[in-house]
This record gives sequence, structure tokens and C-alpha cells, in this order.
Amino acid sequence: MEYITLSRTDGITSKGSPFITLKLADENEVINIAVWDAAPTDGPKVGQLVTFLNIRDNQGKKSANKTDMMVRNFPTPEHPLYNKLPRPVERKKWDSTISTLLTYCSDDKLKDIIQDFGNKLYDPYSKYPAATSVHHAFPGGLLNHTWQMLHMLEGLYPVLPYDDVKAERMILAILFHDYGKVYEYNRDGETQEAMYLLGHIYISAYKLHDELKKAGIDEHEATRIVHCVLAHHGTREFGSPVVPCMQEAVIVNYLDNISAKTDAITGAGNMERVFALDTHVVK
Repeated sequence: MEYITLSRTDGITSKGSPFITLKLADENEVINIAVWDAAPTDGPKVGQLVTFLNIRDNQGKKSANKTDMMVRNFPTPEHPLYNKLPRPVERKKWDSTISTLLTYCSDDKLKDIIQDFGNKLYDPYSKYPAATSVHHAFPGGLLNHTWQMLHMLEGLYPVLPYDDVKAERMILAILFHDYGKVYEYNRDGETQEAMYLLGHIYISAYKLHDELKKAGIDEHEATRIVHCVLAHHGTREFGSPVVPCMQEAVIVNYLDNISAKTDAITGAGNMERVFALDTHVVK
């Protein structure tokens, strides 16, 4: 059976042996499989095809040895599994969403920053994953996750019953909330030391604050925008350095959760336990 690799996570057993956990898809289902004795330098990469000579199934937990695994090429667009791996959202959709969101803004300085980084961030975000597993764990997943949040805000903001909710704060926070992930991961989704030394929330907040300062944004306003980034994980339990203290921060947190958790369900197999949701997914 041939599969396409949706995500991979490298690990070490309690006895010090390397292994990888792969999320794979064929034309009918999504499965997770542990491959024993497979090191970080062994394939497959996300998006690559793979076949197995033998897969063991122990009460639904699938595993194989490295010697049972055969790594193939990346599929062409004509391959039946090509579209099983999500692809980066098209530039015209990204630009259209940014353009609509700019119509909700009235602060010219902040609008200029949104326009500038709306252009600058598309290319790097289209090459990096948003995670190694759980959600948007594919090259370009960072772009799709960010766009989904912006696109939801595009529809939500006009119906919010609050005149004092500032669109610019949310747009900039969403654009930058996961900026640090281009340092946490490489393009293959492999963890980098910045994840442990700094973390993406700090990197994202620092970068945004620096850009706001260079643009001459008032510190009072800059602090509120950066707060939305610092609080986007919602609770300290989930790694948030602060909890949301403003309506804009609450909205950004919920949009982040909607995008991440619905994608986690989309990428899970039937009856698979998704730890980020603390439940099993039923399809």
C-alpha cells in the first residue's frame, strides 16, 4: 500500500533507540504509524510517498521496522495522493483578504504596516509548517493557519456589536502571532534550538514590537497590539505568558483555537485520539 506523508515526529525510546511517528494517508484513510530504528536523517519528509512491506497492528496501534519501509519520490500533481497533502493558499486569496481587512482600518500608520507585512510574509509563511504535528503540519501550513484566522476575522468584524474593538490590533496580531515559527522549525518541520531557547511567542512579540517602534507607533497602542500576540494561547496552561485582557486579544485567541482545532480534526483518522482536543475523533 502506498501512502503520502502528512506529518512526522522524531523521538527516542526509553532505551535510547530512535524512532519516527508518521501520519500517513492513502485514498481511503489516515493512519499513524511508529517506525522503529528510524533516525531523524531517515526519510520520508512531509509530502513524500512511502510504502511498507509489513505493518503490525496491536489493538489499533500500528508500527513497522525501518527495514520494512521504502521511501519513494514526491508525487506529481497527477498522482492520486497529491491532493491529500494540503497546499499553501493561493496568493490571490491572501491578497484579497488583506485588502478587505484594510477597509476596516482607520489608522494610516498601522494600515501601512499591515500592507507592508501582508506582502512580505506571504513567501516565508508559504514554506514553513505551523507545527510538527497536531495542526497545519505541512510546508505552507503556517500560511494557511494565518490566512484562516484573517479570513474568519474578515467575516466576523463587520458583525461585532462593539464600536471600540480595533481591527488593526487583531490584524497585526494575527499576521505576527506565529511569526516565530520560522525560527522554531526548518522547512522540513524539524525542530530548531530557538524553540527551546526562546519560543515562538516571544520571538513573534519581539519582532512585532520592534516593527511598531520603528514605525513610530505610540507605546500605549503598541503595547496593546503586542498583548494580543502574547495572549494568543489563551491560558498559561497552554504556554501563554499572559491571559487575554482585551476584547481584541480574546478574539485572536478564539480564532487561533478554531483554526488549529478544526484542522487537527481534519487531519486525524477515524477513532484517533487527538491529545490537543483530549478526545477521540469520529468520522
